[in-house]
Parts: sequence; C-alpha cells; structure tokens
Amino acid sequence: MLPTVSKTRSTPSTSRPNSMFPQYLRRIVKWQQMDIEYTFWQMLHLCTAPKVVYQHTKYHKQTKNQWARDDPAFVVICSLLLAVATIAYCAAYDHSAAHAVFVVISVLLFHFLLTGVFLATCCWFLTNAYLREEAPNSHVVEQRVEWLYAFDVHCNSFFPMFVMLYVIHYFMSPLLVAHGFIPELLSNLLFMVAASYYHYLNFLGYDVLPFLERTTFFLYPIGVIIVLSPILILSGFNPSRYFMNMYFSQRV
Repeated sequence: MLPTVSKTRSTPSTSRPNSMFPQYLRRIVKWQQMDIEYTFWQMLHLCTAPKVVYQHTKYHKQTKNQWARDDPAFVVICSLLLAVATIAYCAAYDHSAAHAVFVVISVLLFHFLLTGVFLATCCWFLTNAYLREEAPNSHVVEQRVEWLYAFDVHCNSFFPMFVMLYVIHYFMSPLLVAHGFIPELLSNLLFMVAASYYHYLNFLGYDVLPFLERTTFFLYPIGVIIVLSPILILSGFNPSRYFMNMYFSQRV
C-alpha cells in the first residue's frame, strides 16, 4: 500500500528545524550539554577521512530525524580555536592591544560567522530551489535541506581550511610573506589547496542527502580555482602578503 502522507502534510518536518533553532542557541552557553569529545573526533576526521563524518550524519538523521546537528559544540570550539589563532597572529605582527581586539572580532565575524551565514543561505536556497529531485507522485513526503544543516556543512568545510590558512600558514608566514617567486608560488598553492578542499567538503555535505541531484555543481568552483591559480602566480600576486597587509600593514 502506498503512503498516504501528501506533500501538503510535510510542514511538521520542515518546521521542526525552526523550532530546534532557539534550543540550539540556548545550548551555546551550556558546556555540560555539549559533546566535546565527539566534536574533536569530527574535526580530526574532516581533515583525514571526511566521508566518515558524513556517514555519521546519516546515522544522526535516523536517530534524531533531522540532518542538522542539535549540538552547537562544533561552532563554539571552532570559534575559540579561530580566536586563539588570530591572537597568535596579533602577538607576532600587531602593534596595539586595541587593534588586536578589532582584528579578533572582525575575523570571527567576517571570516567565519557572517560569511558562513551568507554562504549557507545561498546553498540552502540553491539546493531547495534547483537541486531537489522531483517527487515521483503527490503521496511522497517532500524533503528539504534544513538551513541549520547548510550552516553545518559550511562549518565542516571551514575547519580544514582553518587548519591550513590559519595554523599551518602561521608557522610558514615568515617565508610566505617574503618577496620573490618561491613565496608567491607556495602561498598560492596553499590557498588553492585550502579553497579546493573547502568546496570538496561542501560537495560531500550535500551529496549525502538522498533527495538532492546534480550535487557535482558544488565541485565546479574547484575548476575555477585551478585555472586562476597559475594566472595569479604569473601575475606576481601573493595572497599571504595581501591578507596580512590588510590587517597588519605596518608590520608585514
């Protein structure tokens, strides 16, 4: 017998993420409710075996009936690590405490949170508007990408990029910001790998959803990055010097 739930009855499943969002925000200040160990496990495997992380996302859907995390630990820990890394840059390259505070706040807001909200909203709209599979009949429950899941995908994709462009870059920065062809080459290669890996993880995040099609769309930016990188190298552009001068122009 066919299911009798129609598309018009799908509103409870789509409203559930909205009702979870206030609870998600309240748990940000409750460390005792966060699974810190599992969060670090995810962070490690996002850098080494990202498909394993998204396999666990399927298990989460089966047990919690939602794709998005209900635990804000990943966002909180990622923000703290980003703040620590930015403070390290300020200690090495900044000249005033007031400016260092400005740099830390601007990096947290613009590099991670606000950019994440913008990208997640774009991907959320794109996937729901254009990449969902057509329902074979009107009796199948309509599935949609949760906005909070789109933000999770951004956070997952951001963390390995953070490791490369904030942690590894920090220790290599004396070389990368120097003048010459070798620093320009290494800097562009590091940014190319980091950006490409971000988009690859973005693809994995949406490819795991069974109701989406044509998710290879999220791999297209990698081709653009690979084409642009040699052009930037030959033009003498050094992304490390560019971004360091943006915040620490008097010291780089």
